Amino acid sequence: MKFAHTRVRAFAAVAVAAALALSGCADTGGGTDGDGGGSEGGSGNLAITFLPKNLGNPYFDTSSKGGEAAVEALGGTFSEVGPAEATPDAQVSYINTATQQGVGALVVSANDPQAICDALNEARDAGVKVVTFDSDTDPECRDLFINQADSEGIAKVQVDLIAEQIAGAGEIAVLSASANATNQNAWIALMEEYVASEYPDITLVETVYGDDDDQTSFDKTAALLQTHPNLKGIISPTTVGIAAAARYLSTSDYKGAVALTGLGTPNQMREYVEDGTVTSFALWNPEDLGYLAAYAAAALIQGDITGEEGDTFDAGDLGEYEVGADGAVLLGDPFVFTAENIGEFDF
Repeated sequence: MKFAHTRVRAFAAVAVAAALALSGCADTGGGTDGDGGGSEGGSGNLAITFLPKNLGNPYFDTSSKGGEAAVEALGGTFSEVGPAEATPDAQVSYINTATQQGVGALVVSANDPQAICDALNEARDAGVKVVTFDSDTDPECRDLFINQADSEGIAKVQVDLIAEQIAGAGEIAVLSASANATNQNAWIALMEEYVASEYPDITLVETVYGDDDDQTSFDKTAALLQTHPNLKGIISPTTVGIAAAARYLSTSDYKGAVALTGLGTPNQMREYVEDGTVTSFALWNPEDLGYLAAYAAAALIQGDITGEEGDTFDAGDLGEYEVGADGAVLLGDPFVFTAENIGEFDF
């Protein structure tokens, strides 16, 4: 598989970006209409704030790097804010602050589909464009959703990878992020359906939640293996979880006996692929995801699109994209990393 619209050389050049603090006041960027960045937004207000699930997460550091590059290319002002922990209502205060500062757009990865909706709708009422990425809210709470990949494709690739590694039979478990994570829950539901229809000899025995915390995910991995002595494989559709699970397996008696796959970044997973703990895992390009989200936000601010199905907009180096049903824009297909190709990537 390869990424839609994505140049491989750009993907290979990714480096993790440091988290940026929200500036004291929103700058209007490179607009020409003289808008001072007030609450009504306007075509010139290219102050775009990224709000990931939590700060200090390498995945979101990388997506923010892409967002920052896009905003700079557009002549705008980039900021990143967020909580230390990915809890359902932890993002509300950051949304409220950004609204008060009159940013042009918020780009948000939601910790919960409903918990931040009131705050986001207040932002929209104030003229702020709202783009979700990675993890969506309810559709009525935002203008666009930048989907990293089709949910069915994400679920399918992870199940197929674990099935290949356990020869199509045995008990597996899922180590997820938080229990309220919209994207995780959608993928897991589709995994369950796909396992039931395509792999009758595989049993998904339990789903546990590491809350996108390294130590919690590490402990949940240990607990899974103790609770299910016949476990053959673990799927972790979260970059924090798969790295923590790999760390546990790599120094345990389960290394080589229990398979692990899911969604991870090459730099996190490289040592575990090279030492044989993990055979293969998948991910899209998070830098491209942030880059696309920023261009979509700018297109909304500038009035090039409204978020209606069929709208098209230019996304810089990624080319042209079209808005699909429910205001969703699809980045592309997941990519599978193995020992043969992981050395080509740096993020």
